[in-house]
Amino acid sequence: MKSKVLPGILAFAVAALFMVSSAEAKRRPAKDKIVIGQAIALSGPLAGGVAIAGGPIYELWVEEVNKNGGIYVKEYGKKLPVVLKRYDDKSDIGTMTNLLEKLILNDKVDFVFPPWGTAWLYAAAQIANKYHYILIGGPGGALKLKELKLPYFFQVLNFSETQAPALAGIFKEIGVKSVAVIYRGDLHGVEYGDAMVPYFKKKGIEVKMKKSYPPGIKDLSPLLKEAKSLGVDAFCAASYPDGGMLLTGQSIELGINFNAFFITVTPFSPNLYRDTFGVDVVEGVMGGGAWNAKSSPGAKELVDKYVSRFGVEPDYWGALYYWSSLQHFQQAIEKAGTLDQKKIRDVMATSTFQTALGPFWYDKNRYFVNHPGEIGQWQKGVFEVIDPGEKRTAPPLYPKPPWPKKKK
Repeated sequence: MKSKVLPGILAFAVAALFMVSSAEAKRRPAKDKIVIGQAIALSGPLAGGVAIAGGPIYELWVEEVNKNGGIYVKEYGKKLPVVLKRYDDKSDIGTMTNLLEKLILNDKVDFVFPPWGTAWLYAAAQIANKYHYILIGGPGGALKLKELKLPYFFQVLNFSETQAPALAGIFKEIGVKSVAVIYRGDLHGVEYGDAMVPYFKKKGIEVKMKKSYPPGIKDLSPLLKEAKSLGVDAFCAASYPDGGMLLTGQSIELGINFNAFFITVTPFSPNLYRDTFGVDVVEGVMGGGAWNAKSSPGAKELVDKYVSRFGVEPDYWGALYYWSSLQHFQQAIEKAGTLDQKKIRDVMATSTFQTALGPFWYDKNRYFVNHPGEIGQWQKGVFEVIDPGEKRTAPPLYPKPPWPKKKK
């Protein structure tokens, strides 16, 4: 009797399990991909910045995720490939905000990625928060964002708040006595200009000049000449790539040298900056950042992946930050087991995950704090981290060697 009953019970159990599994599968909403939208400058003045700093990292991450079958989402019981949907904001903030709303309201994308630039990020963060969409900050950062209550915004990149005191500390260490500060007349420039000056003064460094310049300017030589006439040890500029390239090129052309030469945005790019002017020419130039292949095993792996895919090195300010933030984001989705913005947001705000740069977490204000470095300096072709402390990869080079003299 037992021999007949047992097979019957087993058959019933298998059938019941199959019915439950089928019912669960039917209850799961249909989903075959994760669509992420991004309104970013593919043309206009900022397009060059996107191309060298930030833009390719998002593409590489999507490719890497899909190479591994996608992101596993428990709610759907499978891995979902990622699709990146981009619109060109033409380097215009108004266009960016309209396109971001289009992605959210019309295209109904699952997530959004950030635009390029501080002022653009400032606007995008408020829109994303309005619609309860997570926005992981990319290229950009502003103290003004801290004044707003934006629970869905996560600040990734370091900016003036931590870089200004680090730079002042380095200047004090190497013996800088006086400085000239110029800055682009927008949110990025104003915040950096206003942040650097008080930190310099706290370190006993005399600020002999502080002046702004308008975005799009074609000649910065008057400011360079004025700074030189004041006899300052250090020259600091808060600029974007167009200004950074112009300042360097005109300094070389005019033979204007300073013992320390710092530009916020531009030196970090080996492709645009180092390789345009030359390894020997940029020796000793400082810039915002910073990391390099020595910063962590994951950093070395990222450099190798990036070079293999794009044929050039990544930028040595944001690339490792963005890459690691995306790794953190993916792990948060997998832990949440859903694509629900609120649930993923909560996981992101409270979880530490291992990433390419090491442990990655956000503070109570949702600001990433485990920075691999604040200030970099070109030394023999490597963008060395020169912050005081354990993350320093080389001591600062001071004074900066003079620009090579033009051949007659």
